[in-house]
Amino acid sequence: MISVTVYSTGDGCPRCVRTCACLRLAGIPFTIIDLSAYANAPAREFVTDDLGYTAAPVVVVDQDQQHHWSGFRPDLIQQLSGQIEASS
Repeated sequence: MISVTVYSTGDGCPRCVRTCACLRLAGIPFTIIDLSAYANAPAREFVTDDLGYTAAPVVVVDQDQQHHWSGFRPDLIQQLSGQIEASS
């Protein structure tokens, strides 16, 4: 099973909201980590320092340092959905 984590800045981020909606529509289960929460400094450091992103959302697949992206990317969500279907 593929695991997907969405690093989000919350409901005020339209790209974050659209990404989560698209993942739900595609039937891809995911976990949301709220980067705006004070307690999530390690998550913010991971997204900015380790992955190099400065904009949300950041989507990480299987905690793979090579399989991640930033922004609303329905094309990559569709690709991921196809990968999940192929592995089922």
